[in-house]
Amino acid sequence: MANSIMVIAPYRYEEMWVFDDPQVGLLQEPVIRGIPEMIDLLVADISEAERGFKLIFAQTPFPGYQAQLDWVKPEFGGHWYRWSAQNMEGWLCPALFKYFEAAPPQLFCEVEAKLSQLNTL
Repeated sequence: MANSIMVIAPYRYEEMWVFDDPQVGLLQEPVIRGIPEMIDLLVADISEAERGFKLIFAQTPFPGYQAQLDWVKPEFGGHWYRWSAQNMEGWLCPALFKYFEAAPPQLFCEVEAKLSQLNTL
């Protein structure tokens, strides 16, 4: 069974947000269509976020979550989610299914600086 709370470490590559997760076979997996803008908003207060940060996510709420994304519709094998608090929508590609058996009705997210970033503050 998969973890209830998961973490990835997105970073900038070729002016795009990407992430690696060797445990599920992903390398420089890009996030597109609205999700980069959500990330930009979430990491605004993290120094050097482009070098990497922690993105914690789950399909159930957890203490400290910063964004609730609600499922909107499927498209091209991925799924659209809406961040109502910020009036934003974004598309999550089929890599979503590396973490969930089915598209969750909701996703809860939090961002944190990596330890190396905290040491430089």
